[in-house]
Amino acid sequence: MLSTRVLLTGANGLLGQAMVRRLGPDADYTVLATARDETPRFEKGLCRYTHLDVTQPSEVTAVVEDFGPHVVVNCAAMSDVAACDEHRSDAWAVNARAVKTLAKECRQTGTRLVQVSSDFVFNGKRGPYNETARPDPVNYYGRSKLAGENHLRESGRSNWALVRTVLLYGPARDLSRFNIVRWIIDQLSAGETLHMVDDQHRTPTHVDDLATGIEQLISREKTGIYHMSGPDLVSIYELACMVAEVFDLDASRIESVSSDFFEDEVERPSHTGFLLDKARAELDYDPRSLKNGLRDLKERRSHQTP
Repeated sequence: MLSTRVLLTGANGLLGQAMVRRLGPDADYTVLATARDETPRFEKGLCRYTHLDVTQPSEVTAVVEDFGPHVVVNCAAMSDVAACDEHRSDAWAVNARAVKTLAKECRQTGTRLVQVSSDFVFNGKRGPYNETARPDPVNYYGRSKLAGENHLRESGRSNWALVRTVLLYGPARDLSRFNIVRWIIDQLSAGETLHMVDDQHRTPTHVDDLATGIEQLISREKTGIYHMSGPDLVSIYELACMVAEVFDLDASRIESVSSDFFEDEVERPSHTGFLLDKARAELDYDPRSLKNGLRDLKERRSHQTP
């Protein structure tokens, strides 16, 4: 049987690299990984790589026409909440307008589109959320991601899937920005004192679990909305304490504060996280616990630099 041709955008990011690791060595898939960088940041030899700026429609058209994918998995995103608020045109270009471009291209070529979104499309008042919950973002990052979701829905095709996730962490190489777990490890390792909020709750997600869930969605040809995250609902403070415990760092340097402590911070939803019943039932999604996910990261960091 012929392999499934997968075009992967944002391949140099945390999720993009995990998707390359998951799909690249699998004979069932032929992967073309793309990102804005001229060269890949992931391990060479796993799949082909080419430059692609998803905010440039002409580049999207050229790559899709040349590669002829069966599926596009869009991992490209601007996810720094503060940066999205400060640089709104850039955030909109990547998180919203680029999705419209990809959806249009996929409609014209009959290609499936898998779009990755965020728990930040919700206001955090009634979490954890299932797939039928009504979005209501409280910051510009969330609004730009919701706009991308809406472009997907309005694309005129039913052959799409929307995967929402929460607070990714895991192994990666040469990331352009740190995820929160990596930041906590580095700060505590340097002897810094951390002020971590105790009134924001999330279900942190090991990136390899998400990549496996997306692969199952592709192989089973599922459409619609799926929530995929870790199973454990914790505060950001509790997350930091667990990181300290697993990585043998000094938890006494972690101070619990409320969101009001950061007076200039962009508003964030207080209580998100996901209910995973649909993904478990339809995709056999089985994410590891937060502690086991952190233990896995520790083990892999002992063998190589993320």
